[in-house]
Amino acid sequence: MPKQLKALTPLAVDKLRSDGSKNRRVMVGPADCAGLHLRIEGGTKSWALRYKLGEKRRDVGLGPYNGKIGATDEEANQLPGMSLDEARVEARKLRRMVRDGVDPIEQRRVDAQRQRVELVRSKTFKECAIEYLKSQEGEWANSNAKHVKQWSSTLETYVYPLIGELPIDAVNTDDVLRVLRQDVETKEGPKPLWDAKNETANRVRGRIERILGSAAVRQLRSAENPARLKGHLDNVLSKRGKVRKVEHHAAMDYADIGAFMVELRKRAGMAARGLEFAILTAARSGEVRGATWDEIDLGKRLWTIPKERMKADKEHVVPLSDAAVALLEATPRLKGSNYVFPAPRGGAMSDMTLAAVLKRMGKTGVTVHGFRSTFREWVADRTNYPREIAEHALAHQLPNKVEASYQRRTQLPHRIKLMAEWATYCATVEQRTANVVAIKGAA
Repeated sequence: MPKQLKALTPLAVDKLRSDGSKNRRVMVGPADCAGLHLRIEGGTKSWALRYKLGEKRRDVGLGPYNGKIGATDEEANQLPGMSLDEARVEARKLRRMVRDGVDPIEQRRVDAQRQRVELVRSKTFKECAIEYLKSQEGEWANSNAKHVKQWSSTLETYVYPLIGELPIDAVNTDDVLRVLRQDVETKEGPKPLWDAKNETANRVRGRIERILGSAAVRQLRSAENPARLKGHLDNVLSKRGKVRKVEHHAAMDYADIGAFMVELRKRAGMAARGLEFAILTAARSGEVRGATWDEIDLGKRLWTIPKERMKADKEHVVPLSDAAVALLEATPRLKGSNYVFPAPRGGAMSDMTLAAVLKRMGKTGVTVHGFRSTFREWVADRTNYPREIAEHALAHQLPNKVEASYQRRTQLPHRIKLMAEWATYCATVEQRTANVVAIKGAA
């Protein structure tokens, strides 16, 4: 037990120092502040009050020491820390609580909980959404800018106007349904968002679910997540398969691909080679534009796209046909850039670069993404490969996750053959009379 001293003066307290390497605890008195002491640990000083409640003896910290000697009352109020007089005032207040049977430490916990509840009541959905987006910046650093922008855009358009100002803990199922069932304009007139734009609506729902889930982890919410679909909203919303409209990207008839490739291969430029590579690999535009040389293994004839750049967030391995390898071997490397198909200044091509090639070729009714549909239709009509092989080639997720995982490990040899056959087909000009003419040296 530290030695009890008579009431010390402010100057005496200011002169207290540590006793060599040992920490000190010096009682400063007077009697009505019994237990008030200064902790001296190394070069730091802080105030604490020792008290006994029942059979418990406890110390409660009051804060750092600041002598404030020579300061006026107004100046003292502006300075951090507590002077001797200020510590005695606080000690007397806490001793009165102890006399009333209130534990100061437990009361602090109650006060902190009350403050947290008040914070919850004042925190809006929009504030939590903005904080969530901020917290994801590191994870989304490798995502394309369009994905990040869509998050903010859909929240601004569909969510904030309806529930943005609601307290985060108050958002319930009715509020989520209000967002999903809000009217949007269509060619046929106003329709609920869930029916008119089901894909967009489901993404909005998923984003609300993640924001509310994040708030729950931070203890800003206590109720179950009202935006979850399975076992909850699916009981009151139309089934997605019945309302979802699949909007196909404008695609070229696979019978025309050979003639198109002849024309494309006559065009110079990195963008033309990028489009040709996208067609040969049946890859998405963003995957090709972001391709780097360290993803390419010409020896193994494989292109491994990391999961961070894939739509499904899973690594995707693309077999490279003879034509794809020849294209890569003939592609010059730009000094200072690791991109396979870089923009003129070395960065990644913009999302309109490949589309611009089609526009210059006069193919205004065709999209870059549409060539994936061209490939898929060719597989279905002209080959005997199972659906699963084509789906893996396109990096689509199969409904059965166990099946998908197994086939991802076993189907690569089949996909190697498939991509070789596709390259061969792309190197032939199919006549509408059903005669097929091979393009020498193009495969």
